[in-house]
Amino acid sequence: MSKILSVLAVAAIGLMACNSSATNNNAADTTAADHTKAAAAQGDSPVQKTGGKKASNEEMMARKQVPIVCWHQIRDWRPKDSKGAKDYIVQIAAFKDHIKMLADSGYHTILPEQLYNYLVYGSALPSKPIMLTFDDTDLDQFTVANPELKKYGFKGVYFVMTVSIGRPHYMSKEQIKQLSDEGNVIASHTWDHHNFKKFAGKDWEIQIDKPTKKLEEITGKKIEYFAYPFGLWNQQGLPELHKRSFKAAFQLAEKRDATDPLMTIRRILDSGYWSTKTLGNNIRGSF
Repeated sequence: MSKILSVLAVAAIGLMACNSSATNNNAADTTAADHTKAAAAQGDSPVQKTGGKKASNEEMMARKQVPIVCWHQIRDWRPKDSKGAKDYIVQIAAFKDHIKMLADSGYHTILPEQLYNYLVYGSALPSKPIMLTFDDTDLDQFTVANPELKKYGFKGVYFVMTVSIGRPHYMSKEQIKQLSDEGNVIASHTWDHHNFKKFAGKDWEIQIDKPTKKLEEITGKKIEYFAYPFGLWNQQGLPELHKRSFKAAFQLAEKRDATDPLMTIRRILDSGYWSTKTLGNNIRGSF
């Protein structure tokens, strides 16, 4: 037990490197309902692949990138939070404002299968597509983020670190299953947030194979997508992901690998210091 807790502590340290009236309330409820209807009309369910010849790496690299945003913790800052830590902690009111801004700006969430089919087969996407992703299994992603996404008919992708499942301040198996059943995507984020660039020997079994099996047992669905801890990856490890039939893998904001774009899909972090305007500018400027 002490060994696992120590691993969790190391992972946590590493991540620090990942006035309204009743009338206004009614208007907000109406707006949320309108966004939900619009999302349904756009068809947020995965687009089926068109078949035919798969795109080359060059063709995939040439396609316009879809904005993908990543969150870790969604909670109010505490006195003990360091300046660096606050980059990875988006406060609750700010998170709600950011999600509302995305809805008001006309964005429609997509899921990994839609992105894969777009990149590989050129399948159509809804207008202003965006992917919303959450790393590390934090409980606030279930209690705060999920209800907020539901207001606007949005779906999310939850990259789960399996060592933390059921521990204090992290999601339980039942909550992960609920997210999956509600149409969100559960994906892999290793067992204990071990650096992908250092994987060797048994690490592939411990960090990839066993967590994948566990998530498949929880959700009853095949796990086909992966996010690199800390966003760190190397070319040497990519064949191991292909060998395990992952369709795509997600890093952070580094340059994509032109020889394997599906395994190096880019995301940006929503900083705890960002306003809605800053987030909007970064989404438009980064993709």
